[in-house]
This record gives sequence, C-alpha cells and structure tokens, in this order.
Amino acid sequence: MSVEFIGFIANSNASETIVRQGPVLDPAYIETVAKAHELAGFDRALLAFHSTTPDALQIAQHVLTITKKLKVMIAQRPGFTAPTLLARQLATLDQLYGGRVSLHVITGGNAIELRQDGNTVDDKDERYARTSEFLDVVRLEWTSEKPFNYSGKHYTVENGFSQVKPLQQGGIYTFVGGGSDAAIEVSGKHADTFALWGESYAQVRDVTARVRAAAAKHGRPSPRFSLSVRPILADTEEKAWQKAEHILERATALQDQTGYRRPNHATEGAKRLLAAADQGARIDKRLWTEIAKLTGANSNTTALVGTPEQVAEVFGDYYDLGVSHFLIRGFDPLPDAIDYGRELIPLTRELIAKRQAVRGEAAE
Repeated sequence: MSVEFIGFIANSNASETIVRQGPVLDPAYIETVAKAHELAGFDRALLAFHSTTPDALQIAQHVLTITKKLKVMIAQRPGFTAPTLLARQLATLDQLYGGRVSLHVITGGNAIELRQDGNTVDDKDERYARTSEFLDVVRLEWTSEKPFNYSGKHYTVENGFSQVKPLQQGGIYTFVGGGSDAAIEVSGKHADTFALWGESYAQVRDVTARVRAAAAKHGRPSPRFSLSVRPILADTEEKAWQKAEHILERATALQDQTGYRRPNHATEGAKRLLAAADQGARIDKRLWTEIAKLTGANSNTTALVGTPEQVAEVFGDYYDLGVSHFLIRGFDPLPDAIDYGRELIPLTRELIAKRQAVRGEAAE
C-alpha cells in the first residue's frame, strides 16, 4: 500500500496563529505555496470549500497551471452545482492537466453556513442521501459510454452524457469525508479514500472498521484512508513541546482577530476531536489536542508534536492501522510545508518502505 502526502493551499496567508494582512485572494501567495509543496515532495494539495470563500475549482486550475507534477484535491459540496456539470468540469481539467485532479466531497455539517449558499435540506441524513445520488450521477457522467437516465429523490437526469471523460480510467479519484453514520454509509458506497481528521488510534480503528463494513455491504473493496493532522516539529522533543505551547498561547491571544473561535454548531467530526480532547491534552504517543479544544475543532486542529523522526514513527503506527494518505499542514503554512519536505516526508516514506520490505508487501 503506497503512502501519499497531501498538503493544503490556502487563498492567503492566515491560520489560527496568523492574522491575514493581505487580500482574501492572494495570487502571489497561492503560487508560492503551490510551488513550495511541489518542491517539498507532496503528492497533492487540498483546495478547501467554504460558503464565503473564493472558488476552489478556479484556484485549482491556477495551481495546476503553475506546477508540473503536483495533484490537486478539489473540495466541493453536493447540492450547489449540478452533478452533470461538475463531472464535466472536473473531467475537462483532468484531461488538460494530465490526470492530476481529485475530488474531495464535503457534505457539510453546519446547516447555518450551508444556507449561505442557498441550501434548503437541513436534515443531515437527507443531505447525505443527496450526496449519494450526486455521486451516482457524477460517476455515470464519467464512465457511461452511452446516454443514461437517472431518477432519484434529489436528482433526475434524462439522456445524460459527457463527451469528455477523465484521463483517469474509471473516473476521477474521489475522497469522501464526514463523521456521522450517514457519512460512513456514503463513503462505503462511493469513496476511493475516506478522510479522517487527526484522531486517536482507538478512534481510527473504530472508524476504519465501520467504513470497511459499509463498503462490503455494497460489494466494494475497502477504500483507503486519509488522516489530517498538524505536525509541530523541532530538533528535540522538548523544543517541539515548547513550540506547541507557544502556538497555543498565540492562538488564544489572536482568536478575535483570526476568527478561529468555537462555532455555534459542532459537526460530527468536530465532536470526535473534542471527545479525544476530553481524554487529555496528549493522547497516545504524541497527539496534541489543545488547539482543537480551544477552537471547538472547527477544522482539522489536532497536532503531532516531536522531532521529525518521532512524528514519522507515529505516521508508521497509523499506516499499520490502514492509513495511507497523510494530509498535513502547519500553523505557519508556507515555512512548515518547506520544513516537512526536508525531513518528515522522506523519513516517513523510508520508514514505511522498510516496514513493507520486512512484511514482503508491495508498495501499491
């Protein structure tokens, strides 16, 4: 099972510890971060979706234009673009840029935010039902060699067909995320990779088992699994924990300016991170939960703290639990991405390759 590193390209320089100074959409920053990810050895980078931010699809196209190998992971929410249209948009990009496109499906757990885009389906399980239909249609658009009909509760298509197909055989690689039971069921049916936030070993065992069972119900092989976490690195463990405490102090002091505050509504994924935080500030070997606790876990806010070798070892532990994709970003995004490329990424690849060799496993 091959290992993959996924980065994160924001629209401007901001985080829980950095107050944005420039424009909301900063092309120079996006270009610099994209090129830094490619040079650092990341396989792909996530472009996020929120109801008030610049369009991820167009930013992804810009990233693909200025890079040569870096893949993009384009977050989209079902319900706001017709699935036939999005399928053709993504297939077109995939053809233009050599198969470097992937889709990250986010159904959305905060009904208040979703209404900013005109959502009228407040029931979360019903939104996931819509997501499942959405992905049914998207997949048909990518793969059907003749016009197709589709009749569902949320989508009806008559004689749907796309002349342009993805360069990737079988359709564009699809990530699905979510913390609810409904999300698990949709992932079992549709996901190539199921996206977890940075959870404890026990939580990862639980979720991966449930996703595998859901896939089996649909007669599918298990999806792969992705873990999203914020590495905090230093050349000694003591310095790394000191760095973590400084990050917490700065994030606390800047909450009003950055906007990273506890939301009015916690998604199921956030509830899982907060449940881990309730167990303590440090979980397992070096999973640190204080930023999740501070912000209400309104994004992937758990961290792994230690030297590059120590964090690589934890990635190896997660790999042994079935995780093959690691979505990593820092609290100082650009310097941290460069730093990860110096040691953490190559050390992790080397460690996992050695484990594969000992077990006689193939890399793919």
